[in-house]
Amino acid sequence: MEDLRSRLIRLALENAVEYGGKALPDPVLRRIAGELPELRPRLKELLPLVREVLSEVNEMTPEEQARKLEELGGKPRERRERRKGLPELPEVEKYERVVTRFAPNPNGPLHLGHVRAALLSHEYARLYGGRFILRFEDTNPANARGEMYERIKEDLRWLGMSWDEEFFQSDRLELYYRVAEALLAEGKAYVCVCRAEEFRERRDRGLPCPCRDLPPSRHLERWRGMREGEYGEGEAVLRLKTDLRHPNPAVRDWPAFRVVEAAHPRTGNRYRVWPLYNFSVSVDDHEMGITHVIRGKEHEVNEARQRVLFQLLGWEYPTVVQYGRLTLAGSRLSKTEIVRAVERGELEGYDDVRLGTISALRRRGFLPESIRRVILEVGLTPVDSSLSWESLEAHNRKLVDDLALRYFFVPSGVWMRIRGAPELPEVELPLHPSHPERGKRRLPLLYRNGHLLVFLPPGDLESLREGELFRLKDLMNVALLSRSPPEGEFRGLELLQGVPKVQWVSGNPVVVRVLRPDGSVEEGLGEPALLGVRPGEIVQFERYGFVRVEETGREISAVFAHR
Repeated sequence: MEDLRSRLIRLALENAVEYGGKALPDPVLRRIAGELPELRPRLKELLPLVREVLSEVNEMTPEEQARKLEELGGKPRERRERRKGLPELPEVEKYERVVTRFAPNPNGPLHLGHVRAALLSHEYARLYGGRFILRFEDTNPANARGEMYERIKEDLRWLGMSWDEEFFQSDRLELYYRVAEALLAEGKAYVCVCRAEEFRERRDRGLPCPCRDLPPSRHLERWRGMREGEYGEGEAVLRLKTDLRHPNPAVRDWPAFRVVEAAHPRTGNRYRVWPLYNFSVSVDDHEMGITHVIRGKEHEVNEARQRVLFQLLGWEYPTVVQYGRLTLAGSRLSKTEIVRAVERGELEGYDDVRLGTISALRRRGFLPESIRRVILEVGLTPVDSSLSWESLEAHNRKLVDDLALRYFFVPSGVWMRIRGAPELPEVELPLHPSHPERGKRRLPLLYRNGHLLVFLPPGDLESLREGELFRLKDLMNVALLSRSPPEGEFRGLELLQGVPKVQWVSGNPVVVRVLRPDGSVEEGLGEPALLGVRPGEIVQFERYGFVRVEETGREISAVFAHR
């Protein structure tokens, strides 16, 4: 026993030193399960001893912890901060291994709201050395969309997620049927053929449906009739027998199966009786060994229904971790809305830049790590949250600023003639100001009749007074002689302080079209070095913003990300 206690002290000390002086029970239990697998069945039994050891370790100063760890032969890890927004997962000690799942309905594209559940479930599974399951909840043939399965998987992979197992509920109908038939045979479920309005009226008054007390044999006959086509849509529903006095009418004798005659994108017309959400979710969470369900608090009614089924079947309900709703200000996040708008032609597709879908963010040039950071920063807060574009852009800016090469682009500009400018064939500028090793690009200069011609933003000209000095960025100083026609005069090459800087393009410009987040297109001219940019590359148009290049050639098409 003393040897075990010493090992627990060592693991607790390593955790305390790693995280700045305070050890926590869940990570220590996780280390025990990983390093001492023979103790996994005894984790619950060991919990009092672990707490005793933690109390002892946490009373030490950081210096005493480090010294004691060295005496025990432990190796201190690099100190790090606990990730903000991600508290320790509760009740880890109850389970041999943490198992989480992400269970999307393939009825539309993923957006930031869905990704929160996916990222948190994936993150916790990996933090605890557990398993992460991807399960498609596709038991409504009427809204399952065949193209969404691969689209969802593509989005998850792009975000850096991998899964240990993959399931489709549409492949598991026979399992659901077996559970349903066992419940019918035991008198724990029944097939209701009442009109929906009549059933609701009785349910709300706490009264039983007339079908409820028929013998199990009769309900098994009706069940076979549902499967063999004797009942059409809305004519028969399998219900669970629950407490008719439950304070929430929605939990009273809730529906578990119904007839759906629409063809399924994966199974066609093989099945016509389909489980409703709460039934199939419950069976799968039990069969797949899900230990922690991480989901929004709007599932409270669903949870109440599912707990009833677990009790009827004698199963233990998994640990639930809830969080508040998450919205992205000013963006459509409803899958139903998005699908309908695409079908009506109001949106270009599921990656339309006006959307908050993962594919739209990818198209605009947001990096997956920026999305991960902003979601994990919100974490598991139980209050409803609204993400701002500013927060998402700030995270992305920190990442792309070091990656994006710099180029000149002038939207909707005007040509200006500059008198007296020295005839320079070109100007050489770095591709990235902080990384000279990435090389340089050359901007040719256009002269006509001894005058330099430059393409300038009209807004910059309007902000200048006639006679005022300004600087063509990284090139020369110019005095504004006239706005109409635009004309200036050369005033030297040296860099002057306090002089407004103006973006410009001159020789051999290329046409550039930038798709803005509101769906509008801004056209202008860019420097010729843009012809060497590859599609998919994220670059910065100086003094304009970061863009993701979509098409190159004689003209450049790009999508605006943010400033």
